[in-house]
Amino acid sequence: MKQKIAISWSGGKDACLALHYLLKSQEYVVDHLHTVIGEETNRVGMHGIKKELIEAQATAINIPLKINYLPSDKSNISYEKVMLDYALYCKSKGINIIAFGDIFLEELRNYREEKMAEVGMKCIFPLWKKPTKEVIKEFLNLGYQTKLCAADASKISKDIVGKTITQDFLQDFPKDVDPCGENGEFHTFVYNGPLFQNPIDVHLKSIQSQFYEYQIEKEGETKAIKSEFYFANFE
Repeated sequence: MKQKIAISWSGGKDACLALHYLLKSQEYVVDHLHTVIGEETNRVGMHGIKKELIEAQATAINIPLKINYLPSDKSNISYEKVMLDYALYCKSKGINIIAFGDIFLEELRNYREEKMAEVGMKCIFPLWKKPTKEVIKEFLNLGYQTKLCAADASKISKDIVGKTITQDFLQDFPKDVDPCGENGEFHTFVYNGPLFQNPIDVHLKSIQSQFYEYQIEKEGETKAIKSEFYFANFE
């Protein structure tokens, strides 16, 4: 008997390929997609994708969508409270496993597993340790189409934000950019492919810039960092 699971859904290529694997699996049945939306922005975190477009994906894929809203303070405490509430919701539906599209970030995986274990939930990672060049190649070869929706301005040129990713497109990335953007260099929005009953009609309206300030510890010193991200405003 297949186990009922949920999948963390950002709307991007890695989550989509993970879902592709799960739906072809003989072990699991996907009950719903789960997305955290900013209460203030009505968008998905670092992807900057509007709630309406995530809803359009769920409709096109024909899988229910569960949305939780992150309070405007965007603090880690608030995020963990949101995820705890969501985990309890899953357990009430007989779901004890959540899938994620992470590929190689050990700290992130450990964090997810530790937090979910606190409430008796397990995590699975269908793409774990797959070479990222192979992941993006397989994703595109399967026929999925995805647009670059957010990018680190220090790594990615503004003029390619909002465009559809192709193999040729990837050749133009700097060598220090992971092919899947696994280090946070860029994010994507999938609008068509084998799981979609119909393509999502998505158009670039504008590109916006946003600055983030944070601190890092390096060699015993605290350094203030200010980084810029580009966001595609899709309609």
